[in-house]
Amino acid sequence: MKFVKMEGLGNDYLFLNCLEGEPPELPRLAKTLSDRHFGVGADGLICVKPGQAGDFTMEMYNADGSRGAMCGNGIRCLGKFVYDSGLTRKCCLTIQTDAGPRGLELSVRNGRVAEVTVDMGQAQIDEEVYCQTAAGAFWVTPVEVGNPHGVVFCPEWTEEETARVGPLLEHCPRLGRRRNIEFLTVEDREHLTVRVWERGSGVTLACGTGACASFAAARRRDLCGPKAQVHLPGGSLRVEERENRLFMTGPAHTVFRGETDFLWHSETEN
Repeated sequence: MKFVKMEGLGNDYLFLNCLEGEPPELPRLAKTLSDRHFGVGADGLICVKPGQAGDFTMEMYNADGSRGAMCGNGIRCLGKFVYDSGLTRKCCLTIQTDAGPRGLELSVRNGRVAEVTVDMGQAQIDEEVYCQTAAGAFWVTPVEVGNPHGVVFCPEWTEEETARVGPLLEHCPRLGRRRNIEFLTVEDREHLTVRVWERGSGVTLACGTGACASFAAARRRDLCGPKAQVHLPGGSLRVEERENRLFMTGPAHTVFRGETDFLWHSETEN
């Protein structure tokens, strides 16, 4: 089975070309291949399938095998994957996701995609929710950007704190359902710093939808302007609001192409 490993700001995914068929048991396959010790290692698996209402369809699985509706870094990598693999010559694409269609603008340099802008649509923001956890009490702003997020405004935040508090807030009953959690520090009106806990994957170096959710929460409080750099541990994204829609721009890179005769590990069969 051939695959391509790609990353956007260190948020890495394994891509499969499923235009002419797909392997069985994709959730189980995602969990096995994403394992960083016994598999290839990734934050998840993304299958590129034929487009129904667009050019291609993105089917995304988290590292634990759960289905993801949308992934900002993953969809940028998908744009690079289909163009650099010769599956399209178009620089403006519509990708069908479980969260609906998303438009991509590919920036091509020397015949390869270097950067991708994604039309992320409108963010839906609810009132803050008070969550009491074993690590303390937090006010969380629920934001939907094709998938569910919870944004916490805070001072400087560490990876250790993210790993400790993130899973507690992910499962906070008052948020209604499992959410990705972002810890947001507003540096100034043009610069935001975010750390991410992703449901199904844990602490990650970046999250495109999380960056957009954090930007939207800051905009609602008038803490940033219509454009901002969102700084994550893996790098920075540019997020912009145009006519109530969010546009995210950032890089995408191919790590390597590989092939595996993978076997189910006993750990995944229990």
